[in-house]
Amino acid sequence: MKNIKYFISFLSLVLLLSSCEKEDYEFGDIVAPTNLTITPEIVGKDASNPYGDGSGVVNITAKADNAVSYKFIHNGTEEMRSSGFKNYNFAKTGTNKYIVTVVATGKGGISSSATIEFEVLVVYVPPAELVTMLNANSSRTWRIKAEGNNHFGLGPVGGSVITEWYGAPANAKANTGMYDDRFTFNSDLSFTHDTGADGTVFGRKTLIEELNGPGGTGEGDDIIQYPYASNTGQYSFSAPNGVETITLSGLGFIGYYTGGSHQYRIFDREKEIIQTNWF
Repeated sequence: MKNIKYFISFLSLVLLLSSCEKEDYEFGDIVAPTNLTITPEIVGKDASNPYGDGSGVVNITAKADNAVSYKFIHNGTEEMRSSGFKNYNFAKTGTNKYIVTVVATGKGGISSSATIEFEVLVVYVPPAELVTMLNANSSRTWRIKAEGNNHFGLGPVGGSVITEWYGAPANAKANTGMYDDRFTFNSDLSFTHDTGADGTVFGRKTLIEELNGPGGTGEGDDIIQYPYASNTGQYSFSAPNGVETITLSGLGFIGYYTGGSHQYRIFDREKEIIQTNWF
């Protein structure tokens, strides 16, 4: 999640009236970006490893004449990069195809776009203790630890401190529809999200609409008690750049819906709790 501060600047206008005098204003040239190129660097790729070294890391560089910014689009997620550089850490194990579209924008908002497709290998054998902790080598059901402080919070993307910006006190989110949800991980890599007796979930405004459910109630930047049926999917383990990660398939999520890659970074492994963040 990102912390975004909005600043509003007011400009005082002074109107000078004069007779028989007219000023003409002109915009500068509006030029669409041209010669857009997108170059994927699959880390570890060589003649013997055409799909990379198994880390799933891909660095993408976009360049275009007359471009002032670039938007990267993958799997429905859009990210702006003024530099034209974007790093991806793909987590789905095996060799998989990925599609990335880049929109280059020039002065005046005129844009050009291009799309690339590439294949990346992700190889990861999770530690036995991680597997046992998550699914008990059979099946284990998890819940949000509502009675604990900092069970839900906010921090910078890629941060290393739990609830760095905000941590919810015990039971502070009792009205959201999150606490009666149950998350079951099975040894066959299937995943079940039981949305509880109330059949509602909790998530970020606008983003939660990806679930295609009706209703919900706005509360600040969140939507609480959003109607959503229990569902099943798959999960996988990975460790891009050495960071233990759980990836849920489809629209699967844990606790709070934020869209994005549906990847959860493991901060701390305990039998009682997995501390995660989404990115």
